[in-house]
Amino acid sequence: MDYPSTPIGMGDFYQDHRGWLLRWLRARLHCSFTAEDLVQDTFVRLLLAPSAVHHLRHPRAFLATTARRLLIDRSRRMAVEQAYLEALEATLAEGAQAPSAEQCAQTLEALALLAQALDELPARARMVFLSCYLDGETQSTVAKRLGVSERTVRNDLVQALLHVQTLIPA
Repeated sequence: MDYPSTPIGMGDFYQDHRGWLLRWLRARLHCSFTAEDLVQDTFVRLLLAPSAVHHLRHPRAFLATTARRLLIDRSRRMAVEQAYLEALEATLAEGAQAPSAEQCAQTLEALALLAQALDELPARARMVFLSCYLDGETQSTVAKRLGVSERTVRNDLVQALLHVQTLIPA
């Protein structure tokens, strides 16, 4: 179906596919609230690139891929938060002093800035950064998995690190 390049066209696209995407996500997540959030995030992502809607041959495949990528980003972000909580718990178990409210606030602010910086990166640079620094994959492994050269992976890492560095003060 062709969707005109007007806000009405986007509204039609939303009405045509929202219900399907919500059911698709609920079946995978078993949580209505998270599914609703991801549906909204998926369409927001689409609104940021409206020209993509007008040339889609397989809109459900596009929506599913976008939602799947958002779900992966969300899972990775939750893994970072969980790792921080586990490190904090381990520190406290060793008898160290609990961080102050100010330290907690600074850490949460840094995590929010990191999440913002990662969201602003191109998809491949974000994936490379998360694969290397969160998942612990080598640059060689990431290059093979993505079908790019190791030099491209290094360039993506440099791009990501420079961008993160501009947003998060030392």
